[in-house]
Amino acid sequence: MINDQMTSTTSELSEATRVLARAGIESARSDAEWLFAHVLDVDRGRLAFVDEPDATARARYRDLVARRARRIPLQHIIGRAAFGPVDVAVGPGVFVPRPETEVMLEWAVESLRSVTDPLVADLCSGSGALAIAIAVSVPSARVVAVEKSPAALLWLRRNVENLGVGDRVAVLGADVTDHAGLREHIPDGSLDLVVANPPYVPADTEVSPEVDADPAEAVFAGSDGMAVITPLANVAVRLLAADGFIGVEHDDSTSSQVVDAFTATGSFEEVLARRDLAGRPRFVTARRRR
Repeated sequence: MINDQMTSTTSELSEATRVLARAGIESARSDAEWLFAHVLDVDRGRLAFVDEPDATARARYRDLVARRARRIPLQHIIGRAAFGPVDVAVGPGVFVPRPETEVMLEWAVESLRSVTDPLVADLCSGSGALAIAIAVSVPSARVVAVEKSPAALLWLRRNVENLGVGDRVAVLGADVTDHAGLREHIPDGSLDLVVANPPYVPADTEVSPEVDADPAEAVFAGSDGMAVITPLANVAVRLLAADGFIGVEHDDSTSSQVVDAFTATGSFEEVLARRDLAGRPRFVTARRRR
């Protein structure tokens, strides 16, 4: 793949970028750098200052580049995903958090700015990225991370423990659409904030190989993508305190349906459709009416 005489870091990165671009990876340069940083065990921003990689490191790097060119998710290869202020461990069996969701994280942290000792629920928590990032960003917050999948729960518990937030992030194995099950652990009217990045992709949608590597139950949600969001909105109404906030991520195509689902409860106000940094419809927020 790479000529043995091309030994410099710059040459390795350039060739890896070409290989990944030919494989259809839009973030080819970025992925090439992440992989090299992983092999050399340095921060990505320090790549320009490292010593020339030895033959063993170059061989390992080329192997990882070849795996990424087969469209194995970058995060599965390096074993982690950066999300806001934290890095969470990820791999097969759990949804890989995306940078686009960080816009909702920023909104959530801002929403809690004036709340004393807030209680937060992260529904469909997956790896725990949102729950842990909120706990790190808002040290006074207590967070309940709710996840149904047994495989994802293993990653969630691992991340909560390894990132040292077990005293403030409680892990709950439960179905977020089952109010009766949730209220045994989360009293009605107790939450100051609900966030959720639930399954929301319509079932017949073509997705990239990287998305296809995520668990289907974490991605697809019925023919219209609303199979989880609609009941979740009704559950959140009961769990939220008066003036509590909710933010739910959704498919590009379902922003208006999510707004309608929130409005149909009759209990939310300030229902707003929000966009990510690329200008795409990304999540809907609302406030629980008094």
